[in-house]
This record gives sequence, structure tokens and C-alpha cells, in this order.
Amino acid sequence: MALSVDSALYRWQRRGAESPSQTLSESTPLLFSVGDKPKLDLNKQRTVFPNNGRQSKDWKQASTFYSGNRIKTTKYTWFTFLPQNLFEQFHRLGNLYFFFLVVVNWFPQVEVFHREITMLPLIVVLLASMIKDAIEDYRKYRFDKTINFSKTRVYDKEERAYVEKCWKDVRVGDFVQLRCNETIPADILLLYSSDQNGVCHLETANLDGETNLKQRHVVMGFSSQNTSFEPEFFRNTIICEMPNNDLNKFKGYMEQPNHERIGFNIESLLLRGCTIRNTEAARGIVIYAGHETKAMLNNNGPRYKRSKIERRMNMDIFLCVGLLFVMCLVGAVGHGIWTGNSSEHPPYDIPDEKGNFLSPVLAGFYMFLTMIILLQVLIPISLYVSIELVKLGQVFFIHNDIDLYDEEADLPIQCRALNITEDLGQIQYIFSDKTGTLTENKMVFRRCTINGIEFSHQENARRLETHKELDLDDEDSAKLQHFALPPMNIERPDTYKQRTVRSLRRCQSARAHFQGHTRNRSLGRRDSNQSQVAFSSTIEKDVTPDSRLLRQVRDAALQTENLSPFTHMKTSTSLTDFFLALAICNTVLVSTATEPRQRVTVPPPIKPSGITLEKIHQIFQRLKLASLSQSFSSSQSSTDLGASFNASNTEEHFAALDCSDSDNNCCASGRGDELQGKGSTGIGGASLDEVFKSMTNSSLPTDFCYEAESPDEAALVYAAQAYSFTLVSRTPEQVTVQLPQGTLLTFDILYTLGFDSVRKRMSVVVRHPLTKEIVVYTKGADSVIMDLLEDSAKADISAEKRMKRIKQKTQKHLDYYARDGLRTLCIAKKVLNEDDFQKWANFRREAEAAIDNRDELLMETAQHLETKLTLLGATGIEDRLQDGVPDTIVALREAGIQIWVLTGDKQETAVNIAYSCKLLNQRDTVFTINTENK
Repeated sequence: MALSVDSALYRWQRRGAESPSQTLSESTPLLFSVGDKPKLDLNKQRTVFPNNGRQSKDWKQASTFYSGNRIKTTKYTWFTFLPQNLFEQFHRLGNLYFFFLVVVNWFPQVEVFHREITMLPLIVVLLASMIKDAIEDYRKYRFDKTINFSKTRVYDKEERAYVEKCWKDVRVGDFVQLRCNETIPADILLLYSSDQNGVCHLETANLDGETNLKQRHVVMGFSSQNTSFEPEFFRNTIICEMPNNDLNKFKGYMEQPNHERIGFNIESLLLRGCTIRNTEAARGIVIYAGHETKAMLNNNGPRYKRSKIERRMNMDIFLCVGLLFVMCLVGAVGHGIWTGNSSEHPPYDIPDEKGNFLSPVLAGFYMFLTMIILLQVLIPISLYVSIELVKLGQVFFIHNDIDLYDEEADLPIQCRALNITEDLGQIQYIFSDKTGTLTENKMVFRRCTINGIEFSHQENARRLETHKELDLDDEDSAKLQHFALPPMNIERPDTYKQRTVRSLRRCQSARAHFQGHTRNRSLGRRDSNQSQVAFSSTIEKDVTPDSRLLRQVRDAALQTENLSPFTHMKTSTSLTDFFLALAICNTVLVSTATEPRQRVTVPPPIKPSGITLEKIHQIFQRLKLASLSQSFSSSQSSTDLGASFNASNTEEHFAALDCSDSDNNCCASGRGDELQGKGSTGIGGASLDEVFKSMTNSSLPTDFCYEAESPDEAALVYAAQAYSFTLVSRTPEQVTVQLPQGTLLTFDILYTLGFDSVRKRMSVVVRHPLTKEIVVYTKGADSVIMDLLEDSAKADISAEKRMKRIKQKTQKHLDYYARDGLRTLCIAKKVLNEDDFQKWANFRREAEAAIDNRDELLMETAQHLETKLTLLGATGIEDRLQDGVPDTIVALREAGIQIWVLTGDKQETAVNIAYSCKLLNQRDTVFTINTENK
């Protein structure tokens, strides 16, 4: 539901603004007038002026306070290298000791060797480390230079066009144009996207290591523009928070010349270092640049790293120095006593100019210093040189180790820290997460439970056991069709079987290459693969349906001949809502192989059939009356399906209704009598095979590709598609789903409450196109969904027993899924009346308009909505272990390394995964510690 700039949801009027002629300094809390010159308050928030020539004076003043986009990750400069490097090297006690010897040897009274000779060992040691540090820092300098001189397109106010500039020349307030597969040069507020839905996809692997794509949305009010964004007409001032290192939080607002404000958050910020994927073009204004970007603020800067062996050497040297001190002290005391008791001075004891000899105490002190020089071999200075040479050798072998070469990425291992390579052999503890590290992060739908009935999907399990992930071309795809097709003995028209076959080819962005941005093979195969649609591998897409569940879906969809009274309304209603929730409750975007993320328009049907939309609505109403005991109006305009239907062309298109709300006979007796006169099949004599042909001969694409923010969402959408509940298109305002009999339903999206780690769930609020019901579909962790279900005690006795039985059976199935190592999600729904929804929507709008405590208010509104849910079912998704993980963990444990794995899964799932990856074995005693609070 896109809202314009004038919407009350994104508009605030400044209190005290008496006239529209109020100046910018009067309306912006970060500015105040001093002699008609705006002055910035840099201690609160950041004010960003656009660099388009309209506010040049303000922009020049503000830009002097903000960092440029040039970065520097080196530790040294040409002037600071020598003193800073020497300072770091003298952190070593050995270097301090030998420096002390050099200084002592310069005194004639204790000189043992030639002064220059004493300096040579120390110079050699310092020089070797200095050369190594210089090489390492020079590599960083070259990397910085490459980044700083990378090209991007920046708007030039003089030429009124985008021109190429180096990254280092980008300033806060500049307008930047980005293209597909281009790295983002600074933190940019998204103002335009070539995607008609105002969405831009980011790959954040450089920041958080995750390869799944993130969605960013154009600032509300700009997404509805039908034309390209033109910076020269941008006259707004941006107020946002000061630079910080929180990658997940960002908020601010955009103030227009008429003092209206448009709010935005992290969903509209493109972070430096991320890569644009599957979006042809994106434009925005720079908010943070250089070392003020969130990525650079998370980099603590270069620091001197000392390995464990170096710290151990310092302790050993300290002990050797203590031993040396004792030996020298004994020698000095002995020399002083011997000198004091001797009646004659030894021949080497030379008097001074006055003929006086040294006193025994002074002679003993000089002897102490002399002994330090003589016994200096106790401190092995050559060991430092040897260690530096060994480190260089280790780096060489690491870079050239063929076993550490990644064939998929076409990249060898890179050693970035040359000072701590030996720590690889001193590791005692390894802390790891599970998803994407131990597992493949390829979510595969395994099984589900609906309305308390478990569907094991044995055929799908056998497919997963025998399936091997291959990157196939068109010729090879035919060889795997028996894995993609459901191997079930269910009678179906041949055309229906053909419609379920999905191509194994991966969808690719329409323009993955641009002039000046052609992909380089040196970037490796990983970069090429990541430009494609995420989570579209064969093993994730091709779900083999459960025969029993598919038979129920088929019987409901093809019930046209004998429409007898409903016998299983509750089960069939839950079944339909379950798969609708899988298809709708997500943020998945739809694209095709040729037109990524385009709205899928429904062409006029080619062949008519015998059921009108009014009849479809009547049967749907009977379903709802029988299952929910609620009354709805039976009159429904054919235009209620929005873009899904054209009433004049669809009266004879479908032979069956959405009868998926029943197991066997899904229509009321009165409805059955009405259709009996139309022929044996109820469609005017047309055969069942002809009906399917009429549904499949349309030009609606069948090879959809789904772009999801997480692999879990993609797996559930593909599971729904396997049962012919196909997600056809999604826009910010609507989502269209194709039902098993070919019917297209377009739901209006009222609100989307995204997933977060606190609520552990997400919800989508939609308006049903037929009944006009406001439905909330929710999915989330069973630990929270089960506590949000409607209290069965308020229902009648039969309903109470039924709800209680469904909940108990579903929980039993969830526990079984967890013990089997599957990721579990519960699916639920809630129906709202119009009054309750309007009250909640007003509360939500107030929370979104709030400046203070906005996050807390939004959380409160979400929790208020997601209560008294009706449980539909649950799913089990498998995330398989990567190849070699169990053997690797066994080898690490045999080496004495302790491994800790952190996961957000259920306790049973975590324990099962631990056994699967050999983190635990059957001989181990497992202690379970649970707590309700910190």
C-alpha cells in the first residue's frame, strides 16, 4: 500500500509554524539563524544538503564539517613509519634488552666490544621486522589506492548529468547512480530504483558474510514516481542521526520546502561495501562518506597484533633477564669483595689522572655492567630473526597450498595478518554458528502438518536422498525430470502434469552486464553465481508433493461433477489457508527468466468455461458459512479480483472453483443441483482434460523465479507452488496467487510486519478479494506462536476439544521434526473485523509517525495484532550439513581443540545437529541447562 508524500502517515507539521514563508533555519531544529547565516549544531544530528546547485551555500558550509570519501587503512605514513615502527618493535623485551646493551657498551668504563659491532645484531633484527611491516603496509596502501580511485557515477550540477568520478571525490550530499553488480561507494539514501516496486537488492557478504540478498526500499513518496529521478529538482533537506557503527539501525526524516516531513529508516539506506544485485539502476544521495560510514566505523583500524608465541617469548626473556641479573649481581658482589680484600691492585686496574683507584663499590658496579655485556648470549637475539624468517615462510606456503584453494570461487587463501600466522597452530577454542557455516544454507522443504494431520512427504525424502546438486544445461535437465516430477500413482490429466514441470535453469538478471562494468573472470565464479537469483538451485525448487496431501488438494480443486454438502469443511479450509499463508506471508519478489521482477499481467483467457465469478463467489461464501459460521453477502462484483480477471472474458474460463476447502465433496447441495443440468462434468460437456488445457494454454508464465531475503521463505513458496498454490506477482500494494484450478486471486496488502529476533515471527495483513475479510497470516517459531493462539476455553465444547487436539498433535509433530534436525515454523491466521482493524491501523500510524520511542511503539502495535491466532499447521525444513563437516569436527577434536556451536534452533534440533556433525557422540553425557531469564 504505497503512500504518497501527502499521506498523513509520513507527514508532520512543525509546531509553531505560522506561515509557509518560514525559513529553513526556523523549521529545522538543527539550524538557528545568526545574521541570516545558518549555523550547524553538530552535537545532535546530521543535516545533509543536496549538492545540486539549489543550496550551494548551505552545502559548502556543511561539507567542511563532514568527512570525505577517501579511506586510509594503513598504519604508517612516509614520515611516521620509522618512529612508529620502532616504537612497536620495542614492545618486545628482547629488543629493549639489546638496545640497553648497545647504550651500555658506548661507555668506556664498561666497553667490551667495538661499539659498531654491538649495534649490528640489533640493527639486523629491527631491519628484518621493519621490511616485513613495510611490505604488509604497502599492500594495504595499494588496496586503499584501488578503492579510492574506483569509478562511480556522480551528478554534476554544472553539466546536469551523471559523470564518472573517483570514490575519493564523492562528498556528503552528492547524488550517485549505481548499476547492477556495482559496489556501493558510500552510505547512500535510496531515492530511485529501476524496479517498478521501488526495491533494490543488496548483497551484504562483505559486511556480515551472508550471501542471501537484502531488500532496500526507496524512501516513501519517491517510489510512486513513474519517471526517472532528477537531482536538479530535489529541494529537500535531510535530517538524520550522527554516524555510528550500528548496521541495523538508522532513522531520520526528509524536510520539504513547505516544512512537511517524510520519515525513513535503515530499509532505505545502501551501505558502503555492499553490492547491487538484480537491479538495473539505483540512485540516491550520500549521507555518510569515508571513515564516517557504518562499514568503516565497524573497522577498529589497524593495530599491532602480537601472536601467542611472541607473548610467550616475552615472558621467557623476562625470566632469562632475571637469571642474567642474578648472575651479574653475584659477579659484581664477588668482584667488589675481592677488590676490597686485595692488598695489591691487579694490573688491569688502571688509576685515574690523580692516581686514585676505583673504590670496591664502584668497581663492583662497573663489573655488573660488564658482566651483562659478557653474558648477553643468555638472550638469543638470533631467535627473533629466525622467527621472522619462519613467518615469511609460513605465509608463502599458506598462499601456495593447493588444499586451501577454493575452486568454486577461483580464489586461493589470503593471509592478511603476517604477524600471527603461528597462532593457527595454537588454537584451543573454536566458536561457530550453524547456518551457513556448518550447513549449506540451502533450505529444503521436508514435511508439514496441517490441522493436526501429519504429511510425511516420503517421496520428497527419497528424492533428497538420491538427488545430487548439479549445474545443468538444457540437455542435462531432461535426465533429472524424474526427480523433479512427483512419482505418484494419482490420476491426472497429462496437461496438468506438464504444467508442474519447472525448468532447472536458473533465472538471471536481465542486464547483468553494463558498459564499463563488464565482469572480470579474475573475480572468480562466485561473483558470477551471486548475480543470479538467490535460492534457486534444483534441490530447493523441486519439491515432490506428498501423495495423500496432493490427492486432497486435487479432489478439492477438481470437484465439479457432484457438489454435495461439505463433509470436511474445517480440514479443507485450513488446508487452503495453510498454503495461502505459505505463498503470501513473506517478502518474496517474483520474476521470470526474461523479465526479472516485472508485474505478471494476466492475459484474457483463450478458452471459456462454464462457471462465472458470481458462482465462484457463492461457493466460496458457502465454504466460509459452513466452516466459520459467519454471514457474508452473496453478491460480489466480478471486479473484486482486481487485475486477476476481466468479467467479460472469464465467464466460461474455469471448470471448477476454489473447492480446496474440502476433502471430498466441497459444495452445498443447492449448488450441486444448480450445476447438474450442465452436463455430466458440470462444465457444459467439456472433458476434464479440456478444462486443464484451457487453463494451461494461456500466456501466463509458468517458470517463475523467486527472490527471497532468506532461504526459508523461498523454500516455503516453492512448497506451496508444488501444490499449485503459485505466487504469481507481488507489489507493495498487492499479491496475486494462482490456485490449483487456475483461479487467480489478488489480495490487497494492508500491512507487512517483518520478522525480527525479538518477536520471532512475521505477519502479513491482507484483504481477501472475494469476502473482503481482513486476514492476518502469521508464521514464526513454535515457542512464540503456541502462546499466541486463541483461548479454546471461550469456544463451545466441540470446538474447544478440536482446537486442543490440533494444538497437541501439532506440538507432537514439531517435537518429532526437531528431533529429526529440521527447522520448524508454525503457520497461523486471524480474521479481523473492519472496526478492529481501523483502530489498530490508527494506532500503527501514530507509532510510525512518532519520532521518540518509535521502535518501542511499533513493537507494541505488532504484539497487539498478533494475538488470538488460529493454528493452521507447521512445516519442517532441512538445512543439510556441508560436505566434510563431521570429519572436520572429529579431526579438530582429536587435535585437542574445543568447539562451541551457537544456534537459534529449538533444543531438540540443536542436539540432533550436534550428533549429526559429530560434535556429540553417543558415549557423551549431555547436561541440559535451561533458564527463564539472564
